[in-house]
Amino acid sequence: MNVSHSRPAGRTWLASLGAGSVVGIVVATVLALTGVVIPTDAASASSSSAVTVAAADQDADIATAPMPDLKVTVSQTEDLTSQGIVVSWTGGKQSTAPGSSSGGENFLQIAQCWGTDPVDPTAPDRTTCQYGAFNSVGATRDNFVQDEFIAPQDQQFSVPSENVFSPAYASIPFTAVTGEKVASVIYDEAAKKNKKVDVDVNVNQFVTQYTSNEVKWAGSGASGSGSAKFEVQTALQSPGLGCGNASKLADGSTASQSCWLVVIPRGVADAGEQHIINSGLFWDSWKHSVAVKLDFKPIGVNCTIGSAERQLAGSELASEAIGSWQPTLCKSQGGATFNMSKGAESDAAAMANGTVPSPLALTSRPLGTESGTPDALQYAPVALSGVSIGFAIDRQPTVGDVPADVLEKTALPFENINLTPRLLAKLLTNSYLDSLPTYADKKHVGVVSSANQGKNARNLTLDPDFLAINDAEWKYEALISPSLSDLLVSQGRSDAAWQLWRYIMADADAVAFLEGKPDPWGMRVNPWSSTNADVTKEVNKDATSGLVLPRDNFPKADPVEQAASPTLGGAVNLVTWRPYTNDLDQSAYLALRGDGQVLGAWDSTQATPKYGKALRDLIGQQRVLALTDTASAAKYQVVSASLRNAAGKFVAPTNTSLLAAAAAMTATGQAQVYELDPTGDAAKAAPSAYPLAMPVYAALNPAQTDADQRADYATFIRYAATAGQVSGTNAGELPEGYAPIPAGWQTQALSAANIIQSGGVPVQPPASPAPSTPGAAPAAASAVSNAAAAAATGAPSSVTAVSAPTDPGATGVTAASLTGAETPKDPKTGAISAAIPGGVLGGFAAAAAVPLFSRLRRRF
Repeated sequence: MNVSHSRPAGRTWLASLGAGSVVGIVVATVLALTGVVIPTDAASASSSSAVTVAAADQDADIATAPMPDLKVTVSQTEDLTSQGIVVSWTGGKQSTAPGSSSGGENFLQIAQCWGTDPVDPTAPDRTTCQYGAFNSVGATRDNFVQDEFIAPQDQQFSVPSENVFSPAYASIPFTAVTGEKVASVIYDEAAKKNKKVDVDVNVNQFVTQYTSNEVKWAGSGASGSGSAKFEVQTALQSPGLGCGNASKLADGSTASQSCWLVVIPRGVADAGEQHIINSGLFWDSWKHSVAVKLDFKPIGVNCTIGSAERQLAGSELASEAIGSWQPTLCKSQGGATFNMSKGAESDAAAMANGTVPSPLALTSRPLGTESGTPDALQYAPVALSGVSIGFAIDRQPTVGDVPADVLEKTALPFENINLTPRLLAKLLTNSYLDSLPTYADKKHVGVVSSANQGKNARNLTLDPDFLAINDAEWKYEALISPSLSDLLVSQGRSDAAWQLWRYIMADADAVAFLEGKPDPWGMRVNPWSSTNADVTKEVNKDATSGLVLPRDNFPKADPVEQAASPTLGGAVNLVTWRPYTNDLDQSAYLALRGDGQVLGAWDSTQATPKYGKALRDLIGQQRVLALTDTASAAKYQVVSASLRNAAGKFVAPTNTSLLAAAAAMTATGQAQVYELDPTGDAAKAAPSAYPLAMPVYAALNPAQTDADQRADYATFIRYAATAGQVSGTNAGELPEGYAPIPAGWQTQALSAANIIQSGGVPVQPPASPAPSTPGAAPAAASAVSNAAAAAATGAPSSVTAVSAPTDPGATGVTAASLTGAETPKDPKTGAISAAIPGGVLGGFAAAAAVPLFSRLRRRF
């Protein structure tokens, strides 16, 4: 039996409540038109589950605690899945970063545990914590110790010293949720004493340095306060923890395996030592830990077996919302299961434009009609999202004359950065030196010799262009990493890529840079990615044109290669050096973990020698820039950059800035589809608008021949546009990272749903777009009343165009900033975030076989 400690039975769990609202008339309309029974809690107000606990309330030995005034706040403790949360605190002490012989000073460690102490039900069992995988000083499960400093509570896990050459050894075993135990100290029945065995308790079948979510060092500033992002793992990412595993209760309801988040304060030195070198699981440290219970959404298929399966295809921007809506939709009376395949929106729209039954397309741009095929789609706005530039960058001041206040923040994270279109152009064109393999020939980007590196900066943070528009302390930083020289970008084609390039190409400075003109500090574009054919011909005499922009992908155009050599290893091209990610979700996940996808060392011991993958950078040393979306950034608590908008202001993605962008959107050539035109007068007159805000439309040709499928798609649209716009973490609600769509958008969505269900003829767009009023909502394709009557009778409606609604006001609850600060509500997992994007055609069949909300164990 494990020796456990006793804590005060009472725990202080402080939660703040947030409220949400639903537009009653709209929801009533949905019920009247469809007959779908929506569960009550699907549209209810969501509550924040943030919890604050104090060390003084949990530590029975607070008098000897390294941080007796410590108070810890966990941003979300309910409805959890695979995601990020924020752990913030006050009452700490200014931290010292870890070194080669010390784990640091006055810092916190954070771990996830599954088991409850068998003696004290208000506390976790330390043998069930995921901890030690990095084998770092002060952060392992075991160590050699001095006999006199082994606490009584650790004796059962220890082997005493036998002589001067055999010191005492203590090792906290790991007990998995499956009952399996990993222990390097076992009881020898024959000898009647403990003995040490050759078992690795730190890296084993349950956890490695590539999969662990532990935080081995989280530091405080001079004020004693700080915060850290923490990756919450379910049983799908960590089978040893089993968090979220579903089980049926006697009353037929479903329960899930809860877990614990544990914060372990570490002081200046361990018992009997001069520094922090021992495990945080040893009693000397563990007795001061602070714990918070974590409740998870049950893992597993939430939809009734045998329900109709319908396919959705296209925009990844809507995937997190769809993952939340799915359980509510399929549990409704007659509800269908909606399976999503992420891929190129243009492909999805083209398929949905035909009359043969197809997946419902999700797109942000109208169907291209260059081929002469008319656009027969009905467009229903279902989400307001955006593209985000996420970052995880920790401070590392240079050596020399550095202000004291800058040095005090060493290893703490930056909380904001400003970016311009020209800086993004540099990041996307491999124009920074470190975005190219280290030992490759870089003459084409200005490198003359090792002593004369030219005028192109090594990475973003060393670029005078960047320093000129950001806080002064950046100039004191010495941040070096390939993952600061470009963005983690996803492979494949997308509307998100198109809109980002449009944003860049709307800026005169960025256009000039891409054409080959140097910036004011002399930096030039990588000629392989110039839009100027003459510049490209400098490196490719056969070039007939430069890079054509805007475009819907992110080419790695430079054929540069680091040659193979006996000392360095195999050849390294640009994709090997800076690989693509699978999708926007993975990019955000990697940023949360501090994984910049940096190439590892050459491993000649493999049967087929190859390069390995570098370990991710832990908190205090992170250097990652990632292209993602606002919902994924919110889910993983990734801080988003502020981008300079058309009005010249730097704006981060928030509900307010997304809604301001929606109000500035104008019609495209397709009257049903609106966009934020970065060159338009409306965008230039919107100083608070986030420049990469994007709507997502569900689109289908109402002439498709499967009436049952059309009816299910209409049900999906109605729910998405109404009850699905209530912000919250409950199933059926709108996850963080989306702004509730304006009322005018809801009207258009309901109208389009009615036309799709009834098989009505869509309104044809005008020959030339009518002038748009800034802030006007997209035009509805027909009167709701006419379509409602048609839906009731089953007959096609007579389609009557109505004027564009002019109400740009938001419905639902305005959520807090998406830029990584502590928020009252945290996001729901996306249902499909582990899916690897490919062409839409190849994804449809696979999507039907994979539940929408399944997720693979990550091993990036």
